[in-house]
Amino acid sequence: MRSLNPLSKKHANSDPAPSRWSYRMERLWLTPSFRKIVRVGMPSFLVVASLGLYFSDVKRQQAITDKYTEIRRSVEERPEFMVKLMAIDGASAGLNSAIREVMPVDLPLSSFDLDLEAMRKQVESLDAVKRVDVRVRAGGLLQINVEERVPAIVWRGSDGLELLDVGGHRVSALQSRAARPDLPLIAGEGANTAVAEALALLETAAPIRDRVIGVVRISERRWDLVLDRAQRIMLPPKQPELALDRVLALNEAQDLLKRDVTHIDIRNPDRPTLRMTSDALASMREMQGIKVNNN
Repeated sequence: MRSLNPLSKKHANSDPAPSRWSYRMERLWLTPSFRKIVRVGMPSFLVVASLGLYFSDVKRQQAITDKYTEIRRSVEERPEFMVKLMAIDGASAGLNSAIREVMPVDLPLSSFDLDLEAMRKQVESLDAVKRVDVRVRAGGLLQINVEERVPAIVWRGSDGLELLDVGGHRVSALQSRAARPDLPLIAGEGANTAVAEALALLETAAPIRDRVIGVVRISERRWDLVLDRAQRIMLPPKQPELALDRVLALNEAQDLLKRDVTHIDIRNPDRPTLRMTSDALASMREMQGIKVNNN
């Protein structure tokens, strides 16, 4: 039997419960991460995408780059950032000129364009420079403070004469021995690596310093002390100063170095040997009744 109520069909077709799709959307909206994506992520994505699309144009990129460069240069070239002068302290006149020649700068220049570390390494590469400090001071001044190596000895090597400091580091070339007569002379291969030992020997030889011409490195292992009158003291590789002290003691007691002796060989401290001049040897043989062969 059919219902006579006209509203019964309407109520039968309308379901008050939400649809499956709207139910899922409501549940999804209740998720915090989803709400954050919708409220923050999507707008951010749209902004980034819009900017990317805008800046993808090459002309716009070039225009922005040019504008940035222009603004940066206008700031960097302001008077308070310009370096106009260079001062070098602690260097001799010759080293001062050498530093100015190697400095890779042409003033005036913005302090932003100065590579102070590269400049320090450039100056420190000079043989005569031991240590250097480079900085920009107020008033647009490029300050270079130099600690110069002090020559302590003259080395006669395969490449000629060179000035060395106490550590054996090269200071500069030397044109002639007469240019630095105040410094002692060393010679021989490897002598530059034993400067401290050579200076110690020369200090030991102070009592006969006015007769010392120099010290020669032999086979990179020992020294010969060279004197005037063509005399030479041949020292051992170990404890050469002690051996030299023995020779000086003999000289003080017997005036050994005033005799006709060419070599004092003390390489074996237990058996020192003397080599005499040919004239002295001839005279000795004559005194002993030995005929000298002039050939």
